[in-house]
Amino acid sequence: MQQNRLYRDLSYLWPRISPREDHAEDALRWRGELRKRLGPGRHAILELGCGGGHTLSHLTDEFEAVAVDLSPAMLELSRRLNPGVAHHLGDMRYFRLGCQCDAVLIHDAVSYLLSPSDIRATIATARAHLKPGGVLIMNPDWFTETFPGTSVFHWIRGQGELELTFIEHLSDPDPEDTTIESVFLFILKEAGILRVEQDRHQTGLFSVSTWLELMEQGGFQSVRVSYPAYDDGYGGDLLVGVLRS
Repeated sequence: MQQNRLYRDLSYLWPRISPREDHAEDALRWRGELRKRLGPGRHAILELGCGGGHTLSHLTDEFEAVAVDLSPAMLELSRRLNPGVAHHLGDMRYFRLGCQCDAVLIHDAVSYLLSPSDIRATIATARAHLKPGGVLIMNPDWFTETFPGTSVFHWIRGQGELELTFIEHLSDPDPEDTTIESVFLFILKEAGILRVEQDRHQTGLFSVSTWLELMEQGGFQSVRVSYPAYDDGYGGDLLVGVLRS
């Protein structure tokens, strides 16, 4: 799996690119789906691909959490934000903690799965960490049905002496395969000095039916739960599975 610059030397930009408060709506959706299927109580949850821990930080007051990510830099951000959460370095396709919990959550990190075999392996990881009746929630950025084609997203944010202009160019270089590409430009103005950083991200693109079929094959009774997309069109829908006994 990729180790992009955003998750290495540019990780310090993450709190500005995707602030904690922007994840409150995601967490509200996750909480609602978890409560609907698990009921009340302080259930144990495992987040795979936790990133900077922003979504998780809205859940730790109600759930007992463990977090996993492939990036040491992102894990460090999450540790600072979620000091009471156990953090582990690992690849969601192969990670094994040796314990079972009530739910496994994978936010947009699931979008970095590039092939059906990657998805199968990640679903197997979730299954290995769930009790019977446990819940798997995944949140891909795009499905084949929702992908908008070549698009540009951008915004400007200023905080203190740093002004950040973020530009994403999203495209599908080869419509015959299962991947799409995002080129990120970070235009940074700090103390009057301007510099530009670039990063490329390859992510997977699969139909809703492919996701649900792979979840069913992996032992989950699964549904697509539709929510309104965000302002830039990303996200919205959740894939929710309950592990069959």
